[in-house]
Amino acid sequence: MKVLKFGGTSVGSVENMAHVKDIINDGVPKIVVLSAMSGTTNTLVSIAQTIASGKTAAAIDRINELEGHYLKTVDALLHNSVLNDQTKIYVQERFKGLKDLCTQMYSKDVENTILAQGELLSTYMFNNYLNQEGISSTLLPALDFMRIDTANEPDLPVIKSAFENEFKNVEPATIYITQGFICLNHENKISNLQRGGSDYTATIIGAVIQAEEVQIWTDIDGMHNNDPRCVEGTHPIANLSFDEAAELAYFGAKILHPQTVLPVRADAIPVRLKNTMDPSAYGTLISDTTSENGVKAIAAKDGITAIKIKSGRMLQAHGFLKRVFEIFEVYETSIDMITTSEVAVSLTIDDTKNLDKILAELEKFATIEVDQNQSIVCLVGHAIVNHNETYRLFQILRDVKIRMISYGGSNNNISLLINTTDKVGTLQKLNDYVFALAAV
Repeated sequence: MKVLKFGGTSVGSVENMAHVKDIINDGVPKIVVLSAMSGTTNTLVSIAQTIASGKTAAAIDRINELEGHYLKTVDALLHNSVLNDQTKIYVQERFKGLKDLCTQMYSKDVENTILAQGELLSTYMFNNYLNQEGISSTLLPALDFMRIDTANEPDLPVIKSAFENEFKNVEPATIYITQGFICLNHENKISNLQRGGSDYTATIIGAVIQAEEVQIWTDIDGMHNNDPRCVEGTHPIANLSFDEAAELAYFGAKILHPQTVLPVRADAIPVRLKNTMDPSAYGTLISDTTSENGVKAIAAKDGITAIKIKSGRMLQAHGFLKRVFEIFEVYETSIDMITTSEVAVSLTIDDTKNLDKILAELEKFATIEVDQNQSIVCLVGHAIVNHNETYRLFQILRDVKIRMISYGGSNNNISLLINTTDKVGTLQKLNDYVFALAAV
């Protein structure tokens, strides 16, 4: 059995839902994971923020506006009067629940409940749409099996047991519809897998059922060799290894959630990236097979802060780095890049909520320099460090001010830290150096 995930754009309109229906309606059993309709999660985030700020009336206005949009969508999607009425009742119940939350004391649990509504709505509507079209379909509620543990990581043994029990008891069908993104935490309260987490849901389910393949359907034809929002003439990459895809996802390739490949790589379950609007396109196949060596793709990650930690006492002081890393561990802040010299260490973070506290601790034993508004540009490919064409990328040094370079930490990744204002130009220059010149 395959697992197919469709993103918000893929179910963002009645027309697009019809495309998805045509893609999945081949008579072959499958599990379909859906995101919220495009724009819904952003609106729900805004509603949550409005409630948190105490603006109850404004929040209810936003909720009513979003409810109106969904009721219009139901009328356009469902011409069967019974299914139309049934779906409208469900939609109204969900939005009544949102309005009730406006009067409760705001908390993270309230926020998570608000954010979960998009997936609950999209799956209910789409399942009824399939039934209207005569397609055998049933709902497989994610909140009945998807769990995270105390570290907010998927609890795979619990998920596997709960999924198998739910799958055994649910009404048999050809297509099983479930929600991406949402889950319950270790206290059985509604939580989520963070933005983009529907990809993660799909591969977790893929691992649980030992799927033939997991397909991630979006509005782009695979993972591109550079950022198409910044560089013209990019093209999709036909094949990537799990390692290459993981590096690209972590360092800015928005098409894939950074943790997507983790559940399936141990069992070598392939992941295919496909375009809902062009189903015949090959897309990108991610597997345990390694193809050609050298640079395959370039990605960029914004919102980076660089911290330079300098101290004369670092010289031959074997406990210095341990002391530094312990501070970041205490404040649960991960480090992306790191370089060292005899008297200084430079590192980068993308989570600055505890930056002031971190800096206060570091300043007790070192001099600190902070550079914000930085971007990490990442070049990825199998055995990239050892490839005889890799030298081309270092021509960038004559054109761009580079704050840090990470080379050799991974055979598949070389990372450059630059000012965000230089990002677009850097991506274009690297595209020319690495791909255009190599093709000549």
